[in-house]
Amino acid sequence: MQDSRRPLRRPARRRRSPLGWLLLGSVGLGLVWLSRGWWWPTPPPPQMILVLGGDADREATAARLARQDGLPVVVSGGTNPEYAHWLFEEREGLPPGRVHLDYRARDTLSNFTSLVDDLRRSRIRHALLVTSSDHMDRALLVGRIVAGSRGIHLTPVAVPCGDLCEPEGRRLIWGDGVRAALWVVSGRDLRSWAEERLGSWLERAGLR
Repeated sequence: MQDSRRPLRRPARRRRSPLGWLLLGSVGLGLVWLSRGWWWPTPPPPQMILVLGGDADREATAARLARQDGLPVVVSGGTNPEYAHWLFEEREGLPPGRVHLDYRARDTLSNFTSLVDDLRRSRIRHALLVTSSDHMDRALLVGRIVAGSRGIHLTPVAVPCGDLCEPEGRRLIWGDGVRAALWVVSGRDLRSWAEERLGSWLERAGLR
């Protein structure tokens, strides 16, 4: 008598979605970053000053540092060119070739993503990061993820904001940190990607 039982089939494996791979990659990147103390090489002395735009006091602080230390300056998304040229060249006496004004950035993440590959090509491995004290936690988290992925070390130089300080919530700080990690993994800002494809839905849902 023949055995009519059919062999059991192995259940099909579920394929991981692209978003799942991105999240897995972000977690892996975070673990690598947390272990950097074991393998990260000692950076050279600071090679430049990176200023994040948003407050003229940041540029004034960077101009004084540049005059004292002789370092070049890159301003990402700063004040208008007329004011910046007056501040750096006329008031502080820096030669034009030592100051680069870049206006590609739209927010904290793009402050870094718009510049980081240019800095790597220029063999920058250590930069002073200048921004306001109430912005530094978020800027440093994003910067150390994005710039760190290119082997660039950042040393913070916080500019006091006094009565004008507006402390940033942890949700905003860590949200931008996740965006930065996903940018390193995917090469793009997924918030911009979502707004391009889901903008009308987000607007109707009241999320924009």
